[in-house]
Amino acid sequence: MEEIIIVPIVIGTLFLGLPWLILHYITKWKQAKTLTGEDEQLLDELYDTARRLEGRLHTVERIISADHPDFRPAVRSDEELAQLENTSRRN
Repeated sequence: MEEIIIVPIVIGTLFLGLPWLILHYITKWKQAKTLTGEDEQLLDELYDTARRLEGRLHTVERIISADHPDFRPAVRSDEELAQLENTSRRN
């Protein structure tokens, strides 16, 4: 009597449950590889914030270098920053 119940359960698990489980996780892995719209928006916001902070840092370094001639700023000149920004926008 127990064999009658166990056989359909095993067959159902092998032919329905296992393929469903495998296909379910395959689709989850494929979705995890791509960026969602929220992720892209967050990256854009982070990029804008980083660019503004870099500009502020550059401004502070220019002010300090004007007050102290021995100070050497770590940030490049305005022309070099503009060139870097233009090349990053192209890519």
